[in-house]
Amino acid sequence: MDAPLHFGVNETTIDRIPPERFIADAWVIDAPAVTDSMRIGIEHLGDVKDRLSAGEGLLFRTGWHRFIDAGNYRTALPWIGRELALWCVEKKVKLIGVEPPSVAILTDLQELQAVHRILLGGDIVLVEGLCNLEQIKKPKVKVIALPLKIEGGDGAPARVIAIED
Repeated sequence: MDAPLHFGVNETTIDRIPPERFIADAWVIDAPAVTDSMRIGIEHLGDVKDRLSAGEGLLFRTGWHRFIDAGNYRTALPWIGRELALWCVEKKVKLIGVEPPSVAILTDLQELQAVHRILLGGDIVLVEGLCNLEQIKKPKVKVIALPLKIEGGDGAPARVIAIED
């Protein structure tokens, strides 16, 4: 998980984020079949874009975790573009979870920084590197993503669970 300090958004470290920020009702979004460097946009939200309420989260299920040992794992990942990032801030999304190691493209430093700054600046909790989202059967779950409380940390590993009932 990234803290705002990680991308210089502000001085908030992972240990200073209140624990209630790590719990959210979240919609599970099935992104289309993964292709090289696929940008995920508002159009991929389907009817969730009309059903989402302020304070809810989004989990993007792409199947990308299956490619962790592939040579292009960090270079061809599906990623959130600026348009979707700005939309999420406008809609007051609380949490975003993705399977790739980053919410933004890693091969374009300017885009990587811009998307992270938009999302973290919008007070959105970012959870990266998720796996096993294919086990979720419901369209909406309660997500609990608790990072290690690392004093002064700009991020931390987290234990993430989804509760379907």
